[in-house]
Amino acid sequence: MQFLGRKLRHELKYYINPHEYVALRQRISSLLTLDKHSGASDGYCVRSLYFDGPHDHALYDKNNGVFSREKYRIRVYNGSDRVIKLERKSKYGDYVCKESASLSRDVYDRLLVGDGSVLRDATVPLLKDFYMAVEMRGFRPAVIVDYIREAYIYEYEDVRITFDKKLSGAVNTYDLFDPNLALVEALETGRTIMEVKFNAFLPESVRLLAQPHAHNRSAISKYVICRELGIKHFTP
Repeated sequence: MQFLGRKLRHELKYYINPHEYVALRQRISSLLTLDKHSGASDGYCVRSLYFDGPHDHALYDKNNGVFSREKYRIRVYNGSDRVIKLERKSKYGDYVCKESASLSRDVYDRLLVGDGSVLRDATVPLLKDFYMAVEMRGFRPAVIVDYIREAYIYEYEDVRITFDKKLSGAVNTYDLFDPNLALVEALETGRTIMEVKFNAFLPESVRLLAQPHAHNRSAISKYVICRELGIKHFTP
């Protein structure tokens, strides 16, 4: 599906307990292929620095259920700076769109301290939009979100099922590469977030395998969970 020139996908999210995780993982891995980027069967580390405006509109738009909303983040994997991505995740009702562009470590370091001018001459549309967000709309680092992702793929309809474990928020820095970064787990021990993403429809064979026992979808935002964790613990 296309909207405003962007490819939209379905995204279903569920909270699952440890017993459901074991059962679902066994079923899903029997049909779907483990993501080739996984260094181990348990998954890989995803760490993202989210940005928000001076009025925290990304936080409040989500909590208020605004139909059209977006978030900017810089994402790295397994703590390495070999791949650094700027991403914009847009939400339109039940549909999502994710765009990405590569960043160098030098550009990342300058954005971290609020120097959006490093993107002034960017030609990639996403980078140009982020330049405007930083320089004109006052976007600044808001929180680091960290978790272990176990991902499975099914080529038909570009299905991707992920188990996101040990969701944590950083409490002492906005630097993704800070060696002293301190993380606090944001969910009760063992609670996992399962996400099911696909294009036009979910193939029946996958749907039957990937149904949690409770069948209860949740409007889960890792960004909101970790922002509220920080507000809860560190606002006087």
